[in-house]
Amino acid sequence: MKKIWLFIFFVLFEIIFVLILTLNNNKPGQSASKETDPFSGMVTEQKELIPGIIKIRDIIIYEDTMFYSAFPSAVRSPEGEIIVAFRRAPNRKIFGEAGNSHVDPNSYMVLVRSAVGVNWSKEPELIYAHPFGGSQDPCLLQISNGTLLCTSYGWTFVRPDGMNNLKTPYFDAGNGVIFLGGYLVRSSDGGKKWQEVEYPPHIEPEINFNVFGQSLPAYNRGALCEGKNGEIFWAVAATDSPGKTSVHLIKSNDKGLTWDYSCPIAADDTVTFNETSVYETPNGDIVAFLRTARFEDQACIARSKDRGKSFEKWVSMGFQGHPLNALRLPDNKVLLTYGYRHIPFGIRARILNAECNDFTTAPEIILREDGGNSDLGYTWPVMLDNNHVLVTYYFNKENGTRHIAGTILEIK
Repeated sequence: MKKIWLFIFFVLFEIIFVLILTLNNNKPGQSASKETDPFSGMVTEQKELIPGIIKIRDIIIYEDTMFYSAFPSAVRSPEGEIIVAFRRAPNRKIFGEAGNSHVDPNSYMVLVRSAVGVNWSKEPELIYAHPFGGSQDPCLLQISNGTLLCTSYGWTFVRPDGMNNLKTPYFDAGNGVIFLGGYLVRSSDGGKKWQEVEYPPHIEPEINFNVFGQSLPAYNRGALCEGKNGEIFWAVAATDSPGKTSVHLIKSNDKGLTWDYSCPIAADDTVTFNETSVYETPNGDIVAFLRTARFEDQACIARSKDRGKSFEKWVSMGFQGHPLNALRLPDNKVLLTYGYRHIPFGIRARILNAECNDFTTAPEIILREDGGNSDLGYTWPVMLDNNHVLVTYYFNKENGTRHIAGTILEIK
């Protein structure tokens, strides 16, 4: 009899143990199943991240060990082609150097293409190489008249004997890497050819000069927004005091040919704001998603209810992550994506309601948490079709080659 009871005990123990393992490996909202990948036709393991959001798979968009690739943006052309732009610079380790930097004299804006968002052109196409230094963070905007805009900003590398001749104040990223300010280029043929570089105006809060002794042109990293009335909204940063930036709105009524200063978006005596994306809600509010510094990496939001003439006081969204980017989904909800530069390093998201006012209660979605360190993120989502999204970003595994990657989601 004792043997029977011992047998029953061990069987029950084994069943409970298996159940515990199963529950740990399939947390609520994280159930995995074998499904047919709609893009490859292969049966793959897919994961439901939250109800209605299924992760199809992660992909590599561009990777080359000879280059440090980062800071992508993405658009879908009127013809349905997916274009991803990013900043590419030499991988300094191939020259025997200790590591890489986010500034480089050979940093150029390039792009790759895909018909459906899975298989990509191998060799990147050059968007623009600045004649006086390296370029950063190409930010794409596909506007309603078919024009493709790409904003960026640059750095000039000044030798020590030239530093004393620069007009002050200026921003030095270290070792004579002087900030040039912003610029933009445009294309009327889907990015095959780009027109001459254009410089946006200087805005009054900016105190710094560039290497030519000129007031800095407006600049920022983040998504621009074309409103339903055709206005283009651009959140730009400005150094308003040494070591601190604020964010301001400039607007264009002629498809980005000229720009006018509108108002401050977010400014504070201690908190720094930069790298902001703007988004228009169905009700016409202009919402700014703000990256911060000196604020424990808190994501922040500011809202305008008068078409960008003024903004309400900025508030914390109650979570960490940066920079943020917003994509309108077919049901008018908003996919908000961001890099997570804390352990475990990776990419995260939230689904907000149409007016983006439920950010404190929207659950966080972990797209991936296998990053090698904090040098990753800068997400940019784009619709592939009516129920699939590609979230682009740059990534590294085990501190390896920085590359442009993506996660494909199914939105039900």
